[in-house]
Amino acid sequence: MSVRTPTVPVPAKRAVPSDTVVYKDISALITNNDSLGEIVDAAMVVKGNEIAWVGKQADLQDTWNADKVVSMANTIVSPGLINTHNHMNQTLVRCIGTDYPLFNWLLSLYPGMATYTGEDVFVSAKLAMAELIMNGCTTSSDHLYVYANDVTLDDTIRASREIGMRFQPVRGIMTMGASRGGLPPDEVVEDLESALADTERLIQEFHDDAKFSMLRISVGPCAPFTVENECMTRGADLARKYKVRLHTHLAENTQDLEYCRKNYDCTPAEYIKKVGWDQDDCWFAHCTLVTKEEIQLFADRGIGIAHCPSSNCRLASGILPSREVLDGGVNIGLGVDGAASEDSQNLLEQMRWAMMLQRGRLQDVKGLKLREAFYMATKGGAKNLGRDDIGELSPGFAADFVAWNTKGNLSLAGSLHDPVSSLVLCTPGPVYYAVINGEMIVDKGKFTTIDVESLVEDHNKRSARICAICKESEKAAAHLSV
Repeated sequence: MSVRTPTVPVPAKRAVPSDTVVYKDISALITNNDSLGEIVDAAMVVKGNEIAWVGKQADLQDTWNADKVVSMANTIVSPGLINTHNHMNQTLVRCIGTDYPLFNWLLSLYPGMATYTGEDVFVSAKLAMAELIMNGCTTSSDHLYVYANDVTLDDTIRASREIGMRFQPVRGIMTMGASRGGLPPDEVVEDLESALADTERLIQEFHDDAKFSMLRISVGPCAPFTVENECMTRGADLARKYKVRLHTHLAENTQDLEYCRKNYDCTPAEYIKKVGWDQDDCWFAHCTLVTKEEIQLFADRGIGIAHCPSSNCRLASGILPSREVLDGGVNIGLGVDGAASEDSQNLLEQMRWAMMLQRGRLQDVKGLKLREAFYMATKGGAKNLGRDDIGELSPGFAADFVAWNTKGNLSLAGSLHDPVSSLVLCTPGPVYYAVINGEMIVDKGKFTTIDVESLVEDHNKRSARICAICKESEKAAAHLSV
């Protein structure tokens, strides 16, 4: 057994701002607070990394002794969006297996993933985070489950520290290769003891459960078709030892369900009970084929779902019955999913998809109300990640917010009377400002922490090398019956 050692050390935590900043001239402020609602002609006061006051600018008192005053004229300001399921490394392998279902698509990717280096994963994560932030997301999870060569989860943590994103990485695990009945080839799976030891190292070194924490670790054996039951049960034991959260894929498509029936002789609900994943410290990705009985189990046990609507449609996996899930008392957050199964890192897009799919599925505008979709991308996401300090702009919450410029914005023209609807229904484009933990990460449409042009150039070179391998495996995967 060996514990992984990162090739490049993770930098120290970013400094927490200490100044008091007044943000004024806000055209519309979406607080996501039931009492405060949406405020027109608004202002907000931030002390360090915490919101101290929000309200009408006319009510702003000149007693805050501000260190800085920032005008956000002609903007819609929203809580930062919260992404609860992702595979950031897949920005390297976009547009592969575009007409394949889940298992065939994965088999196209694995050979390329087997060549990943730690630096590949670092660059891919930083690019994914940049794309997420520019589309309004300030907090993200990431489920990394391929640890080829010198790859460590530290590589993604390094990216989050450099760019300044609030981050909840999931230490994924795959231990069951094809020779033992699993889906992935043997060269991309790990030894169970080593994987669990590395997971414990990461929790001990990085997990921070404090209020406004910028980094929390979760435990995530990949899926029923990539790990044995022992990995699931021992992963759960380890997570509960340290009181961290658990995440995996569940009931994603018919291939997934058939694998469970054939190999475990059970349904997803029976499976999670068997391995001890039926508690309120779990949230599951997808669940497109969830049954009434499973919805009841999730509600009874406080289990959440990460809904990834466009990925599920791209892979023809199905559509989560969100209306029934919500009415059954189950929390839903949103996820962009892998950058190669959804092919963009845009949580605004997922809000729109989530709403539209339910209305079309049920032929009823009440299939999913607009503000229910917005809730999923904010407070629903926070709940999945076990957080009560993000997703809202009111005193006591983290200073995580984004702003879209309305001046000259063709997509928002005519919609400014309803700022929440304008973000969900229209396509507002990239953010003009992004503040995370009180720090200005995007200022007037430009990153303050990274060089985007050089990042994209580096990323594309790495992607070309890896995609050349995936294109070869893509041909073979087209004809596999899995």
